[in-house]
Amino acid sequence: MKMISPLPSTAHTYRFKPSYKSPGKKKRRLAAALLSALIILAPYSAAGAENAFRNEFIINYKANRFPQQAELVKKNKEAMPGEIKALTAEALSPDRDFEDRMYLLDIANAMGSMYKYWHGDEKPLLEVETIQKMEIARERQRAAEAEKWARYEKLLGNFIMKEHLKQMEAEGLNPVIFPHWLHRVWFQCKVCHQDIFVMKRGGNDISKTHILEGKQCGVCHADNGIAFGTKGNCERCHNAGKEGAGRLQDMANLDHKKIKEAASRLGAEWNYENLPAGRIPIDRWGFIDWLKLKELKVFNPVISLTKGFKDEVRDNKILFESGNDLASNVLFDHKVHSTWIKCSTCHPAVFKDSLGGNHIKMTDMSAGKFCGHCHGKVSFTFADCLRCHKVPKGSSVSGALIHEFKIAQ
Repeated sequence: MKMISPLPSTAHTYRFKPSYKSPGKKKRRLAAALLSALIILAPYSAAGAENAFRNEFIINYKANRFPQQAELVKKNKEAMPGEIKALTAEALSPDRDFEDRMYLLDIANAMGSMYKYWHGDEKPLLEVETIQKMEIARERQRAAEAEKWARYEKLLGNFIMKEHLKQMEAEGLNPVIFPHWLHRVWFQCKVCHQDIFVMKRGGNDISKTHILEGKQCGVCHADNGIAFGTKGNCERCHNAGKEGAGRLQDMANLDHKKIKEAASRLGAEWNYENLPAGRIPIDRWGFIDWLKLKELKVFNPVISLTKGFKDEVRDNKILFESGNDLASNVLFDHKVHSTWIKCSTCHPAVFKDSLGGNHIKMTDMSAGKFCGHCHGKVSFTFADCLRCHKVPKGSSVSGALIHEFKIAQ
């Protein structure tokens, strides 16, 4: 008779997908087996769950070793209920994400299925299945909640501030739609970053207490005349889901006169008369083309809230040699960037302040490092390759420093 091992009864299974290079024909099978075992056991070793039965069960489960699994289950009847509970408890640890949680619950489900099959007790399996259904429902609810607010961020430069959602709900307030793009019309990035806000989403712990103390948003919105005050104006910012939020979602129907009035009061400029057909220029990836706006002299933002502020603009260019034979080189203009942001925003936390000191790779940028600190978030996306890679290989740029491409050691 062919032995059949019961599989987890839940329809959702989450498996690790190991990826490695073969070390050679002679050692291929051994290396694959060892690597597979390491991948399988790593999460449990890290969690301190070095249990012989569990480890052997997982190895058999991953390798579809049905006869060995059956013998193991038969011999460990007393241990299995405790192991299933332990796996479930580990899965529900608050520091685990959904994928890790479901992986552990799948192992517990497999144990419960085999415990029912070989020992006739379905209680452990039913408990695991109940938890799995609850976790799947909770994840669906979380995804639906995220999508509910994500629609507000589809407009260029908007993002939702809901880090203190429970406190907001307790006061009957909705999350805040922060129109980053609109503030950038009135203020240079360096006005707020890094002195008022760290340039990292979710990294500022913005709260009502701080704002009322004149910090964070309160630097301008604390009844000091720079912008509208906070008293009695809560819903003016806490407007996600409100009918009035529509004005921040329709780029084709902006109230340019109000933007211009606010700019004039702040000491900035918004010359919407210079906009082609009255519309803000958008690149093909959906980002505002700020350089085009500047070229058209549509806006002239405030550079500081401090009188006597001395602006620091670094005026040099660096030619980055591309390591890709098919991609042109990149000319980085310090003047363009230091006009927007302070040197301290990038140096030394994002870039080492030395020529050739940074081994910049597209994979790192896509992960939010180096140029990815801003690009793809508030600046144009990496998908627009030719916007940066536009200096043909072999061409020289007068006065530019050369960042030679070197293979990292």
